Formats: sequence, C-alpha cells, structure tokens
Amino acid sequence: MTNIIGAGLAGSEAAWYLAEHGEQVTLVEQKPARRSPAHQSDGLCELVCSNSLKSDDVFGNACGLLKEELRLLGSLTMEAAAHTRVPAGGALAVDREAFSAYVTQKLAAHPKIQLVCREETELPAEGIVATGPLTDGALYEAILARFGTSLHFYDATAPVVTAASVDMAHAFTGDRYGRGTGDYVNCPLTKAEYEAFVRELLAAEKVTLRDFEKREIFEGCMPLEVMASRGKDALRFGTFKPVGLAGEDGRRPYAVLQLRRENREGTLLGLVGCQTNLKFGEQKRVFSLIPALKNAEYVRYGVMHRNTFLDAPNVLNADFSAKDAPMLFFAGQITGVEGYVESAMSGLLAAMHFLQKKRGGEVILPEDTCVSGALSRYLASPNKHFQPMNANYGILRGLDERDKREKKRLMAERALAEIARFRAAYGA
Repeated sequence: MTNIIGAGLAGSEAAWYLAEHGEQVTLVEQKPARRSPAHQSDGLCELVCSNSLKSDDVFGNACGLLKEELRLLGSLTMEAAAHTRVPAGGALAVDREAFSAYVTQKLAAHPKIQLVCREETELPAEGIVATGPLTDGALYEAILARFGTSLHFYDATAPVVTAASVDMAHAFTGDRYGRGTGDYVNCPLTKAEYEAFVRELLAAEKVTLRDFEKREIFEGCMPLEVMASRGKDALRFGTFKPVGLAGEDGRRPYAVLQLRRENREGTLLGLVGCQTNLKFGEQKRVFSLIPALKNAEYVRYGVMHRNTFLDAPNVLNADFSAKDAPMLFFAGQITGVEGYVESAMSGLLAAMHFLQKKRGGEVILPEDTCVSGALSRYLASPNKHFQPMNANYGILRGLDERDKREKKRLMAERALAEIARFRAAYGA
C-alpha cells in the first residue's frame, strides 16, 4: 500500500499512475472536512487560480511542449483537460468544475485507490507528499522541523464576472494576432481611461498582510497593482498590452484588458492577468472604470494567499525524493515548480520514480533536453536564491543558434524523442 497525501494536481496524477501500474494506493485528502483559504469546492484536483493551463502550442511554447510530454506519459491531467476544454484561442483552458469532477470520478472509481478524508499531521516514512503550496498546520510544522527551512512566495487569483454583465458595446471578441476562433472578449481603453484606471488602481485600498505574509512576491503571478507600481506603462507592456489586437475600426487600442471563458457555456469570464490583493469593494470600483466592465457582476473576487515551497536544492533529489529519506517523495508546487501543468508533471514523475525504487529498479531521470527533465534537474541544482520555476526554454539544454522558430521546433522534436526514450526505459 502506498500513501499519497494531497489530492490536487500532483497527488491525483501520482495516485492514478501508481494505481494504473498495479499499486494499491491510499489517497489522503483533507477536503471536504477542511479546506484551505483558497479552495471553494469539495472536489479533488480543484483549480484555485486561473482556469487556463496556458499555451497548447507544442512547437512554439515550452508549456505547450510540456503538455505533449505529459500526454505521451499517460497523464490524467491531460486526459481530463481534453474532456473539459473550453475555447481559449491558442491556450488550453477548461471548465474548472467539470475538470475537477472528471478527475474525482476517475480516482473514486479506481479499484486500487482508496480515498481517505483526514488532515494529515505527520510526514510518512515512505510515500508521496503533495499537499500543495498552502500546506499549513501540523504537517507544515513537521516539514519545517524535518528540513529546518521553508520559503514562501505569494500567489494571487483574478476576479471572475458574468458574461451577460459585460457591456459588449465597449468590447470586441478576437484572439491576439487572429490566432484562434475569437474566444477572448477584449475590453479596450483610451489613453485617458487607461491613465485613470492605473491612478485609481494604485490608490485603492488593499488587504493588509500580516507580518508573516510580508515576503517577496513571485514574479510569475504578480498582483496587478504591484505590476502597475513599476511604471505608468508597465501594464501596457504586460497584462494590458494591445499588441496583436484590433478593434472594430481596425485600429489598435491604447490598452486592452482581456476576458477569458471560465466555463464551457461561456457564462463566466475571468479577467486575464488581473490577480489582485485589493479589497473586494475596491476591486469592483476600480475595474468598473473600464467601460466594458462598468456594470459587471462579480461571481468571484481576486484573493491573495501564502504559498509555501521547499528549499529544493538543499533537501530534494532530482527524482523528487528527500535527500535524507530515499522513499519519501514530494510533488507539486511545494517542490518549487510553478504552474498547473508543472505540478502535474512533478506528480507523475515522482510516482514513476517512486515505483521504480520500490520494485528494486534503477532510477532513470529524463534528460534536460525535455521540459520534464529540465524542471526536475533545476529543482536539485545548487541555487543560493532558489525561486519557483515555470516551464521555459531557458532551462533546457541549448541548441546551436539558428532561426528562432526552427530552433523551437527542433527543441520540441528532441524533447519528444527523449520522452519516448524515458517512457520505454520505465516500461510506462
């Protein structure tokens, strides 16, 4: 019997792989008895931030390439995403409730998986810990006592509005550079509107952080107000960039806020890149300055929460096992990977390595020519200023300089060949 603690993306992925390969699994999850501050439903594998798994471009985007690597390895996350996908241009976005329900049903119905609802308070001697970036309570204290160090960064979620409440007289549909099927709702701003928005955003009242929360914010999930504080045009070169978009008059707006489907029906729209720590009333006031959102109805406001991750280079091996306990594995964002797909990858690889060790085999790491291998190796590489890492080309082994698009295509072909080799070596 193998114990897995936590049934988020990483834990669910790990449980599925082990069960599909003949292992009896006890999957321990504290919901529904207890939820973290960021969770809203009782289902497993809940997506608590955006409903987007980011780009699905295998040959032009590192996260898109990582998705294909996971598909080749039999990922449950990728299977669930395929069944619950919603239109999002070149991105892979899902109906978050349907996604969670799909994974929950698959795990609950598997004859080799036993779901146990309880709050774990101790680290097991053997198994996989995938309790996520909001690990707290007695288990957090046990991890802290075990490793003597723990780092924090802070994650923020974006507001969600009803599609019916968006004023389409001040918006237009379309994907950046015309890539997609017109899935995004674009809310343009004039120069005056943009400047007024930024001014009020910076002046708005924020949720007061407690002393233990006053830490560095991770660059990859920065609150909108923090980005705006970096310069008057920071949003126009980031979240609100108008490049690749044209209004009905054919001209590029001064700035654009994009809305993306949150569910299959398209009745809910998320404010893309608008993670925020503003108080709820302030969110409604400030975002109403955008003409298309003047009368928007909010079904969820943005929140900010503490994320916890290990000092992985000092405590973890590249196979996700603890350096002081070869059969104790960690997976998910607690390891220092950042992102939904990256978390799923860590759960899948941790399970593969765990099973290999348990059955007396030699651990085989994927090379850094694929995203899975590069991320795994990044976590274990010496780093005095370790921070969470997304899928990106910069961590992959380089190729000779050449045309950018050709280079990405060749890197993708090389990565998928490496995943095929890795899969065959493990008989996965």
